[in-house]
Amino acid sequence: MKNPLCFLFAAFGILLLLAGCGPAPAFVPVPSPNPWADDYSSLSSMDNYRLWGTYNVHDPSCRKLGDYYYMYSTDAIFRENLKEAEEKGVPLGNIQIRRSKDLVRWEFVGWAFPEIPQEAVEWVRSHAGGHGATNIWAPYIIPSGNKYRLYYCVSAFGRKTSYIGLAESVSPEGPWTQVGCVVKTDDTSVMNAIDPSIIVGVEDGKWWMHYGSYFGGLYCVELNPATGLPVLEGDKGHLTARRANYRKDNLEAPEIIYNPDLKQYFLFVSYDPLMTTYNVRVGCSDKPEGPFVDYFGKELKDTTNNFPILTAPYRFAKHPGWAGTAHCGVLESDEGEYFMVHQSRLSPHNLMMDLHVRQMFFTEEGWPVVSPERYTGSKPRKFSEVDLVGEWEILRVQEPLYERRLEAGQILWGEGELENEEWNRSRPVSFKEGGILEDGAESWNFSEGKQTLALTLDGEELKGLIVFAGHDWENEMETVLFTGLDACGRSVWGKRIK
Repeated sequence: MKNPLCFLFAAFGILLLLAGCGPAPAFVPVPSPNPWADDYSSLSSMDNYRLWGTYNVHDPSCRKLGDYYYMYSTDAIFRENLKEAEEKGVPLGNIQIRRSKDLVRWEFVGWAFPEIPQEAVEWVRSHAGGHGATNIWAPYIIPSGNKYRLYYCVSAFGRKTSYIGLAESVSPEGPWTQVGCVVKTDDTSVMNAIDPSIIVGVEDGKWWMHYGSYFGGLYCVELNPATGLPVLEGDKGHLTARRANYRKDNLEAPEIIYNPDLKQYFLFVSYDPLMTTYNVRVGCSDKPEGPFVDYFGKELKDTTNNFPILTAPYRFAKHPGWAGTAHCGVLESDEGEYFMVHQSRLSPHNLMMDLHVRQMFFTEEGWPVVSPERYTGSKPRKFSEVDLVGEWEILRVQEPLYERRLEAGQILWGEGELENEEWNRSRPVSFKEGGILEDGAESWNFSEGKQTLALTLDGEELKGLIVFAGHDWENEMETVLFTGLDACGRSVWGKRIK
């Protein structure tokens, strides 16, 4: 006679198998602590600089170099204290370097150069009445052969007197050897030599540098791949983007990437003052040098405000909100995922500058969109319709409401806080079973195959919203997120809160 225990174990195994074939349990948000605090005032003193992993980040440029993601940024410091820096042996005004293996936990490496390059200092001060050249702005890193090229800019604030320089190293962490000047401008120039971003054409291997700011718009100049300097000495390139009136319509911070699946180059730009309504727009082209067009087919170099708009000041419930959400870097991971990195300023005072890393996706129409929440390495998963039933917060990103008085493209001192109406605020929305929203007057529909969501909201049909797993920073939990664009090219964000 066979052992009855064998029959018992066999029956139990069949039950387990049958259970495994049934529908997966409905997803519910899972508690999960944030990897770091938003308020870093307790770490702001100069002797804490090694703890500034995600803090004091401004104008970031990031890419995977070897085993690490390296980030280079402007040396902008909350509560900067020259005397304390000198006492602690901490340099000011240089390029900050960070590294990470997962885009979540960042290690502060140090500063790129021991001092601001003398050639840049001499150019700026000799053309700005002895002023400026106290900081290095907006670095950009790109590998070339067995070396790394680090582009940087030195300027006199509020003037077109600027200098984009190039340094090289065999290591992403230096030491760096100065190569020379890429572009320099003065008060007689149309453009401003600041905010470089480099792209290599996939078809011909040509190098192109996009740069510029509110003075004259954004420009593109061809570089010599062998040297990293302009093909033609003194060449400042051609116009790629502008706005109608820089005195009230700020434009700066170009960032360019190539998407091989879409066979398109995407030029990201930043609008408006950096401390308040700073926001990211994007255009595309089939050529690295342009011309670039927006969501409606309008060229970025005409005087029309362009769309899509990807980020802008926002506030979810249970948080004071984020301003200055722009000047982005964009990168692709080894796994083929796209990310946007940018500075954000913690409200209400907008002085603390936190790093935001957001997943980036491309809509069915081929436009980039970003996550409503910062990236924490959430494990990807597929969702079903039942997973979306619950309580949500939805946020519609809008254009800035007011025109602000500007000085050289930036707000005047004393106007560094947002007006109440300038915030993009979330609102609660209930997703009911059967594809009904709230009281049944509006609807939702989820495509499990595409993992996309369609909403009828406020009488408007929103299609192709991308659904994915992510982290809810305000409620400290893993949840369901979505992102996409409305018919006007404005971002639509959502997160399930319970």
